[in-house]
Amino acid sequence: MKNLCLTSAICTILFLTGWAPIKAQQKPADIALKIYRETPAKINDLLNTKLEVRFDYQKHYLYGKEWVTLKPHFYPTDTLRLDAKGMDLKNISIVKSGKNIPLKFTYDSLSVAVQLDKVYHNNENYTIYIDYTAKPDELKASRKHGKGLYFINPDGKIKDKPIQIWTEGEPESSSAWFPTIDKPNQKTTSEISMTVPAEYITLSNGRLASQKNNTDNTRTDTWKMELPNAPYLFMMAVGNFKIYKDSWHGKEVSYYVEPKYAPYAKDIFGFTPEAIGFFSKITGIDYPWNKYAQIAVRDYVSGAMENTTAMVTGEGAQATKRELIDRVHHDFGGVHELFHQWFGDYVTTESWSNLTLNESFADLGEILWAEHKYGQDAADEHIQEGLQGYLDNPQNATKSLVRFHYIDKQDVFDGVTYQKGGRILNLLRHYLGNDAFYKGLNIYLKTNALKSAEAQQLRLAMEEASGLDLNWFFNQWYYGAGHPVMSIGYKWDEANKTQTVYLQQIQDGQTFTLPMAIDIYEGGKKQRHQIWMRKKADTLIFPAASKPDLVNVDAEKLLLGKKNDDKTITEYTFQYSNAPLYLDRYEAIDAAITGQKNPVAQKLLITALNDKYHGLRMKALKGLNMDNYTIRNMAYPLIVTIAQKDDNSLLRAQAIVLLGKYKKAADTALFKQALKSESYTVQGAALWSLNQVNPQEAMILAPLYEKDNKGDLTETIYTVYTANARDEKWEYIYKFYMSRFAEQRYKLTAKFGDYIGRIKNTVNAQLGIKEIKALGIEYKKYVGLKIIDILTSVKTHRMELNDSASVKAIDEAIIDINKAK
Repeated sequence: MKNLCLTSAICTILFLTGWAPIKAQQKPADIALKIYRETPAKINDLLNTKLEVRFDYQKHYLYGKEWVTLKPHFYPTDTLRLDAKGMDLKNISIVKSGKNIPLKFTYDSLSVAVQLDKVYHNNENYTIYIDYTAKPDELKASRKHGKGLYFINPDGKIKDKPIQIWTEGEPESSSAWFPTIDKPNQKTTSEISMTVPAEYITLSNGRLASQKNNTDNTRTDTWKMELPNAPYLFMMAVGNFKIYKDSWHGKEVSYYVEPKYAPYAKDIFGFTPEAIGFFSKITGIDYPWNKYAQIAVRDYVSGAMENTTAMVTGEGAQATKRELIDRVHHDFGGVHELFHQWFGDYVTTESWSNLTLNESFADLGEILWAEHKYGQDAADEHIQEGLQGYLDNPQNATKSLVRFHYIDKQDVFDGVTYQKGGRILNLLRHYLGNDAFYKGLNIYLKTNALKSAEAQQLRLAMEEASGLDLNWFFNQWYYGAGHPVMSIGYKWDEANKTQTVYLQQIQDGQTFTLPMAIDIYEGGKKQRHQIWMRKKADTLIFPAASKPDLVNVDAEKLLLGKKNDDKTITEYTFQYSNAPLYLDRYEAIDAAITGQKNPVAQKLLITALNDKYHGLRMKALKGLNMDNYTIRNMAYPLIVTIAQKDDNSLLRAQAIVLLGKYKKAADTALFKQALKSESYTVQGAALWSLNQVNPQEAMILAPLYEKDNKGDLTETIYTVYTANARDEKWEYIYKFYMSRFAEQRYKLTAKFGDYIGRIKNTVNAQLGIKEIKALGIEYKKYVGLKIIDILTSVKTHRMELNDSASVKAIDEAIIDINKAK
């Protein structure tokens, strides 16, 4: 699963813009953090779950009938407890000889305690029948606890938005749409029959066993899952989808998209068969299920979800061929969920404390796929981006990977479990070597197939494969918190011909055991030294015939932490040209960006504009100090070349934007040529840059793209119009502004304010003021003061136009915003 904060406009504002109300830092609930989160006890085991469901689109209800077969896990029992959130439970019976015999039960709106008809032993199965109504929209649930079942535009009132139903079960939300033991250490086979309007497509786990047309213009689809999987991995989806069918080794691989994206389904998801083959090969376990489907739905509350055999992702995954041009490595999210089919679905964490066995592996899957499909530089870039994501939140350093104490289970879905955990696994892979690591994965998967596991079972599998003791590794990385912060210093002794390296771990908390490589470049040769750092500080002395050109500590660039390296810019320049890895060049470019006043750093940055990997060319390009006259002159011809010829559209666009900042009329032809690109991002950059050089020409050309624009091009048309247009573009600008969600609209408001400040039509100006005011009132706590600043600027311009009515409206708007709670 990939979680995104998409449940409210405020949430998105916080993440996308970084604005938050000023308040005192709240401490976590200390008492809750002291509670040990044990693995859920297994009193009864789920065996099979049979569901018959139909939907009430008006009430947002699910009417369900369930037959759940169970047995006691070990001890005899005459009771059963099922999770069932916010339901009407009409009948609970034991099924005997085809008859339903009612049972007594008590229900507290979250779980139901059932008194069985007798004491059952662990060699006896029994089946419970439940007649119920699920009411997800009446459930008092935030994203934190989950509604489980979601009705999207059920009455069809929202134009251009499809009617859909879909589910999301992680961590324990499936019990909001069917009673179950909603714990990750339970597994059950299933049969789900959905009765839906006949025009709709359905998707669920496993195979489509049957379809029956009913007399009331409905159809009943029955999906069967013959291998057991955890309740949180159950799924349903209903709606108007088009299906593209692919295959892998005779197994169906299918892509469900909205009809308008049907021509692009293979472009969006077509990497899947190759990825299935790759993961099957490295694990030694052929894809274990009977099919794999991927479906894109509207308003999804998570990034994506790895439901067994049927992954769900948000509508953002859908794209045309033109849009995909600008989505570098757009398949990473898909391979994340795909690797879950082995790690999370085939073998499942036994508790949320051990979530690393699901999510860290899925994160590793992205790294392995990047390395396989796009090369080592792409993989290393992904590793670095994820590491930085982990490091950017200081709270992450206080949390262990396996976490037995947390406030809410959702808290474990974080940068420690995902980014750090994936990089810990990658570290283990490099320590053991690919062959031993992949053998360990195979042992782990085979030993725990279709069962649940904890991290110690992974350790045992890796030890069996490698023959090495790994307690030190797991104690440090899985059960300990934090990361090393390494300070590195150097001293050359000319008299004794020795190179000293000073290593010091300066972080608080545990001291890390760090096996690492140190490369010494001297006399045109490289010599590698393998060392282990086991103390807070180490001093290493190496003989050398002459002062080394470079001492490259952590030469394999595997340090999972921070590094303060006391190298000179000359040494970094040598590192850039001679050390082979992405991070060698990344570190050198970083140093050059910081020290751009130095001619050596300037030369390094210019050299990096021709780096073999587009990500590092982009880093150098973005890092250029364009206020420095020397850099501007040296970089200009290379920027022109990138703008015209680079094979990466995002890099071309960045170069075009930089050229726009030069404001050279001679570049006009280049900008016009770039407007013919298939890339919306390149087109947007070209139109923006043309507007810098010749606003009149930008205004002439912008209307040509009104009917076909996406992303950056869309934003640029708005920018050009709000900067230059008068009343003639009011309808376009206003419609565009109002079509955006609140958080997007805020980012457009300053330009919108500039525009309404100069138009002549006072009615339209006041309508614009009204909309800005509404935004300021609704989100006063986050952006109220900035909205007032924008309105104050608009007021100045309306005063210049002698528009007293608009000035009055602005004064009233500011008063109303200040009064708002």
